[in-house]
Amino acid sequence: MRRILLAVLAVVFAASFAAPLRAQGAPPQTGADQPYTIEYYYKCQWGHQQEFLQLFLKNHYPLLKKIQATGRILSVKIDSPAYHTTEDGRWDYRVTIRYKNSTVATTTNPDEEGFIKELWPDQPTYQKEEQRRFEILLGHWDLPVTEITPAK
Repeated sequence: MRRILLAVLAVVFAASFAAPLRAQGAPPQTGADQPYTIEYYYKCQWGHQQEFLQLFLKNHYPLLKKIQATGRILSVKIDSPAYHTTEDGRWDYRVTIRYKNSTVATTTNPDEEGFIKELWPDQPTYQKEEQRRFEILLGHWDLPVTEITPAK
């Protein structure tokens, strides 16, 4: 009887840990041809937030819009928080990109290099400004997200 009780408690204990792990694990995958959203977070060195944003809008946003015109990207949204958080949780800009599907979100765009040369014929200046944009970053992370709002 004691062994059975211990076995039942062990199963209940293991199940109590498994449920939260599943809830916090990888989001459910959408269908192969369903939109796929990724949030890109940028944390800048203090005092360089405007410089980063200006470089982003000059040297990266036009590329995103060009790719959007091809249909690979469905939408691009740029956000900045209204208030400050703790330093470890701080981010300055979030760029949310909704891709046509997970395949185009996770594979290299074969046209990207051509678009870059077309949009910025002065490649040395473009390269220098892109290098500066990343020099002033303290952190950058990408977060694929899945909408789980129940259907009506």
